[in-house]
Formats: sequence, C-alpha cells, structure tokens
Amino acid sequence: MSLEGIGVPWIKAKIDTGAQTSALHATGIAEFERDGAPWVRFRVQPWQNTDDDAVAVELPVHDRRTVRSSSGHAQERPVVFMDVRLAGRTIEAEMTLTDRDEMVFRMLIGREALRQGFIVDSAASFLGGKPPRAVRRRNRGFA
Repeated sequence: MSLEGIGVPWIKAKIDTGAQTSALHATGIAEFERDGAPWVRFRVQPWQNTDDDAVAVELPVHDRRTVRSSSGHAQERPVVFMDVRLAGRTIEAEMTLTDRDEMVFRMLIGREALRQGFIVDSAASFLGGKPPRAVRRRNRGFA
C-alpha cells in the first residue's frame, strides 16, 4: 500500500470493513486557512517506532467527521482526499487524520474506499502482495 501522491512509497495498512471511512496515522495535525478555505498540516510517519522518512503534508480539508473508535471513544477528525495505491490500483479516498501511534497499522482502509471495485476475502491476507523483506523488517524496527 502506498500514498505516492504525498511521497510515501509504502505504509502498513489494514482492511477494515467495520470502518466507513479510511484513517491515516498523522502527527502534528494543525488546521489553518489558505485563501479563505480550510486546510490542514500534518506529518505522516510510515514506520513504526521511528520518525525516519516522515513526510510533511498540507492538504485542503474536505470535511470534519465524528468517528467512534472500537473502544467507543468519539473524536472529531479532519477529512482529506488522498490518492491511495492498493492492490495495483490507484483510487481517491476520503481519509480521516488521527494519531494511531499505539496501533499496529498506520492506516485503515474503510468501506467507502473498498466500494471502488474491491472485493474482500476474509480468509486471505496480503492479496495485494507483501512488501520486500527489507521493508517488513524496517517496519518492525529493524534496519
């Protein structure tokens, strides 16, 4: 999975059919105005437990949504549009921004993104292919 439009060639993501909107781990989320329109500035950290290869991003805010986590905690989040490369296809997806630092996956792919022609096989994993071994090791904190 990648977010090539913002310079993130690989990010660990999980398909979550229980989530309506996709979610991205973002830090330093700061909303601001540009030419009278709402924008958001944030950092994407593609690797677990490190700031290596973090990318600073500024995008227009498409919406704001109240999202309820699996633990029942409600949080209002900015929503942006992002190009997501998933299983060999690039789609535009709505992405809520939140701090997922305690989560194993840096990104969740929700139903709205999956409706763009994807079928979920709950009995399978890595149908879009596994990243190279070096990438998998790096994500676990090994250089």
